[in-house]
This record gives sequence, C-alpha cells and structure tokens, in this order.
Amino acid sequence: MRLDEKNCIILNLLQKDCRMSITDIAKQVNLSIDSTKKRIEKMKNTVFFPRIQLRPRHFGYNNIVDVKIKLRNHTNDDTNKFIAYLRQHPRIVEIFQISGSWDFSIVMIAKNGEDLGALSSEIRSKFNTIITEWAESLTTFAHKFEEYDMLKLIDRTDQESKQKRVGDKE
Repeated sequence: MRLDEKNCIILNLLQKDCRMSITDIAKQVNLSIDSTKKRIEKMKNTVFFPRIQLRPRHFGYNNIVDVKIKLRNHTNDDTNKFIAYLRQHPRIVEIFQISGSWDFSIVMIAKNGEDLGALSSEIRSKFNTIITEWAESLTTFAHKFEEYDMLKLIDRTDQESKQKRVGDKE
C-alpha cells in the first residue's frame, strides 16, 4: 500500500486520538468524508490494526516485566511448545523471537513481587531443559510506546529510495 502525505497525516491523527471523528479527520487533511473513510478502510488491518491498548496497572498488575530468554539444546518441536505455552498464558502479553545474544523477549504482567516470582518459576521450571539464561527488568515508566511520526518516516524512506535510484543510474 502506498502511503502518501494525506495517509500519513490520517495515521498521525489516529495515533493521537483513535476516536477522532471522520469528519474532523477529513477537515484536517482537506478531503471529503467519503475519501477519508475509504483511505482509513484501505489502511485498516494492513498498515494498522484497530484495537484498544490496555494499561495493566489500572487493573491490578503493577509489575510489567521485560524478560530476555536464551535457549539451549532445543529442537524446533521444543521451541514450538515453548511458544505455544507462552501464547496461551494469560499473563504473557508480548512474545518476540529476536536475533542477537537472546532468543526471545517476552513481557509478563504480575500483581506484586511474590506473584512475579511464582510466574517466573512456573515458566523456568516447565522449560528448564531448554532455558539456559533468563534476565528480567521491571518497567518503571513508559516514555514512548508505539508512536510513529509517519510524515518523517515516509519522507526518509522516499529520500532513501531516490538516493538509491540516483546511485543506480550513475
């Protein structure tokens, strides 16, 4: 999907206020309501996913913990079982398979330190044959989370593409 300047402005507005009316968005991007609605529908589920973002601390989970995990002596079947277990666990809220020194990065939520210890022990015990390292860090404050300035990102991408084309012609 091509993201032009109007699409970028729409995305920036929706990031600031996902409940903004289509009428207000249309006015700010200088488009008709129908055109604005069509653009949003085209981007929905490809460029962005419409969903709410929950704040676990507001419903009793005060510990939001990032865990880095390194595996050892594991098969694809072991890894798939590990991922399946984490995916179904109600207090594992993010799972990333990553490159570098660690194999996985997960985010867990816990009510308190005791609860966190029990949750960590549960996972580490269940997969003790493949988990070789485990490092936890408590999130104390989120200064920026999933915030994208689409106009700046697209401008940069367009400039890089233009530079590549110019370089290819030389």
